[in-house]
Amino acid sequence: MSLEYSSDFCTKLNTRIEQLGLYRPKTVARYEPGTELVYDFEPIGSGQKLQLKLSIEKFVGGGFAGQVYKVKILELDKPQLCNDLQVGSSYAMKILVPPSGFSKLFRNALYWVGFGGPFQLQVNPAAAKAGALWQKFIRRAAKIKFGNEKCVVNIYGTLIDENIGSCGEISEWIQGRTWRLEVDEHIDLLRKWKKQLVVDQDKIGSPEYRSKYVFMHEFVNMLHEMGAHEFARQYEWTTAKSQPNCLKRLETNSEPDKGLTAVDFRAGLVLLPMLPMSPGDFKLIGQGIKRGSWVQFDRGDLNKLKIFIDNHKDDFSDMTDLYNQLVEAEDIYRNSVPDVSHNGSRLFTSGKLWSTIFDSAAIGWKVQNIIDEKSFEKLRASKLKTFIFFLIGIIPILGRAVRKLWCHQDWRKHYVSLLTNFQYFKKAVHAKILEMLVNWHRSGRISEEKGELLANQRWRIMYHLPFLLLILPFLHRFLTDWQFVKEKLYFLIINPVKLYFTANLRKQWLLDMVEEGKAKHILTEEDANVIVSQVDEPFI
Repeated sequence: MSLEYSSDFCTKLNTRIEQLGLYRPKTVARYEPGTELVYDFEPIGSGQKLQLKLSIEKFVGGGFAGQVYKVKILELDKPQLCNDLQVGSSYAMKILVPPSGFSKLFRNALYWVGFGGPFQLQVNPAAAKAGALWQKFIRRAAKIKFGNEKCVVNIYGTLIDENIGSCGEISEWIQGRTWRLEVDEHIDLLRKWKKQLVVDQDKIGSPEYRSKYVFMHEFVNMLHEMGAHEFARQYEWTTAKSQPNCLKRLETNSEPDKGLTAVDFRAGLVLLPMLPMSPGDFKLIGQGIKRGSWVQFDRGDLNKLKIFIDNHKDDFSDMTDLYNQLVEAEDIYRNSVPDVSHNGSRLFTSGKLWSTIFDSAAIGWKVQNIIDEKSFEKLRASKLKTFIFFLIGIIPILGRAVRKLWCHQDWRKHYVSLLTNFQYFKKAVHAKILEMLVNWHRSGRISEEKGELLANQRWRIMYHLPFLLLILPFLHRFLTDWQFVKEKLYFLIINPVKLYFTANLRKQWLLDMVEEGKAKHILTEEDANVIVSQVDEPFI
């Protein structure tokens, strides 16, 4: 996202798109703060759905696994079905599709290679439900292991977002952070400590680092013990990318060993045996092959989980029904894609497998809003039509339009109007340009001012189209925005010269860095005071 990103500008463009009154659904990549949404929400364990209305408070971020928001509940029509949700309170909502088109393409491509089907957490409600149920069992196991279930974020239920076309979930909102960048005068002792060598305990630094290191290793061991083998990948220290999945609650700021919370259990990328993406993946690939899992994502061992539950019957006495629901959801989830590495010969012998694959395919198209309700029922009733619909989707570019023309009434009306009504055609082109401008601004390709100009003088967009071939948005902006060029050249050339010749600017620059260092805990208070006391010395 651009540093000059304007949420108000994107909201204004989205309002203009809605006012055009197109028949087709509006293309939505992600939501802006202030957006109000209504969902059919299924609380975990209830077996029923309630309708909730919420407001987006802020966009937290997005990766391969999906996009995260802080939301506030505005209305609940059946609050008794989920006592964990309270009107007026804030929660975390994750929509299981990336906000970036490239990230989505890369993620889905790896998933197709690994499992031979679409990304199930996005398109299959059973997959989203299975992941949420696993998280509930992991939370209870953490209570046994660490004495406090708060070390795993609580999850409340799942939903389907028909605008973006994805499953999602609502969970506890954590006021937390990653870790402080601690000053450590004895980094050599920290290395010995990690190797469990005898060291001087009084000189070991980095208490937060060490606490997180120990917690994540113990947490991974717990996940393997209960059968959540592939969930453990989210917390493997050696991947060098799992540490942000564990936050420290802000209320425990003064206690380095308290408040650590596992917050992310949705993998984004498939781990293929021929494509390790981190140092730790080599070990994980070997462990997976030993278990018979050549392609790894989020598969758990239900038999091992059952043994773990039986060994702690008192702790899981209220979760028997949840275990049965997990078995049912896992059965649908794992049988919804060909998954050659796990299904093997079942692809040639199991009618149930193929029946579930066809049924889940139709459900996935409905979740993504590719088909409407009427066509959904027709496809579920006919495997032949489902197979033909699948084949049409393989056709590049044209296949997507043919699918919507066949099986989505709103899109069909849109396409017919494009060909028969010139005024509607102009509105559709206008809407497409506005949607492009929203995406360009979010990626940093254009400023708000440039976006306003292009929205009002749409012919100018032709000048920008060739620059879409540039993968880096920065280059597009640099080659088309002279004001942006001047600002960058000033920062890179003029500002260093002014700093060199102006003592007061250098002094302020140094003081600003000291304050930033203190805020990030790169500098101790003592070191910061020493630097500030010497700031007027000629050498400094």
